[in-house]
Amino acid sequence: MKFIKTEIQVFFTAVMFYTRIPCPAWVNHDATFLNKATRYFPLIGWLVGGLSALTFYGASFYLSKEVSLIFSFVASLLITGAFHEDGFADVCDGFGGGWTKEKILDIMKDSRVGAYGVIGMICLFLLKFYLLLSIETAFIPMVVFAAHAYSRFCAATFILTHAYVRENEDSKAKPVAKSLSLSNFSIAGVFGISALLIFNCAFIFILLIPVYLIKFFLGRYFKKWIGGYTGDCLGATQQLCEVGFYLFYILLWKFI
Repeated sequence: MKFIKTEIQVFFTAVMFYTRIPCPAWVNHDATFLNKATRYFPLIGWLVGGLSALTFYGASFYLSKEVSLIFSFVASLLITGAFHEDGFADVCDGFGGGWTKEKILDIMKDSRVGAYGVIGMICLFLLKFYLLLSIETAFIPMVVFAAHAYSRFCAATFILTHAYVRENEDSKAKPVAKSLSLSNFSIAGVFGISALLIFNCAFIFILLIPVYLIKFFLGRYFKKWIGGYTGDCLGATQQLCEVGFYLFYILLWKFI
């Protein structure tokens, strides 16, 4: 009974930190559960991706494909509070405007969005929109669902493979997990990879490799410049792996 209660607490901690979905009043902001909550990060992808896919599916009965996609994006942003998109914008600003580790970290910590962040976000949303627009309507909900789940697993692997680089916590730094046990990594992997079973097609698992390579090269880039990762790096990785999933999905079905 105690184990079940703890797991519920850990799950709702993930919901609280990674979404804007209301949680029960007895769930508090306990950072001690954040490392454990990482195992449910891809499951949050199930939730966000599922609601985004459902929004597109429902809207597509009455609206055009283009408008339905925009509503799907809005649903995702409302559910997460643009948490990962904000991280992506900060990474664009930090690595675009900084030339030393200290400067990059200072820029990413700044709550203001600069030119690199704005341009990066425009490019990101245009890519998402036109990539999904080129996918057959019936398959878009499945692609969105799987992309949200697996991209979050790719981001979570940073916590196992790289070091957290902010030495001092402050009010402007995003809460972030700093350790990931092998058991939690395995649980996260199950949630992240099993989401692809929604396609009922073995070929889809080929996507695991090129999408993870995006994380791999981002990891090398982040390590070169700042020595590891920050919360913003995780958000940027999630966003780029999500876009990568859409891109490689299109390429997969074009050439097989």
